[in-house]
Amino acid sequence: MLDKTDWAPLIPHAGAMCLLDAVLTWDEHRIHAISAGHARADNPLRGPGGLHAVHLAEYGAQAMAVHGALRARARGDETVRPGMLVSLRSVQLQMEYVDPDGRLDVHAECVSADVGGALYAFRVEHRGRLLASGRATVIHSSP
Repeated sequence: MLDKTDWAPLIPHAGAMCLLDAVLTWDEHRIHAISAGHARADNPLRGPGGLHAVHLAEYGAQAMAVHGALRARARGDETVRPGMLVSLRSVQLQMEYVDPDGRLDVHAECVSADVGGALYAFRVEHRGRLLASGRATVIHSSP
């Protein structure tokens, strides 16, 4: 398990907008992160009714960012190239609002990646139940 202090400095998300709490496992192709922040009052994505399911795509995107940064660090890259989320596809939401009890399990799998960007599939689960899934494309800024 990797605590937030290990990888948070590698991604652009900071403060309350850094939504993930820890990385349980990761390898060259996939990552499994967890978060209980969906229930916190200071979650910047929460509205009066709680966390809307559409925001789970951001949890998936942050897992992608952490995965890309961990891959870069494992390769020995001295800096992590910033990325920009440019496309969400095939997003499926299984409810309107997320249950605030328990943790979220956030999974991302790198389908393809090169120096220009990456394509990921993501899914977010709560207590073993699929809440959201989809694909996301990230492009990297020029070196």
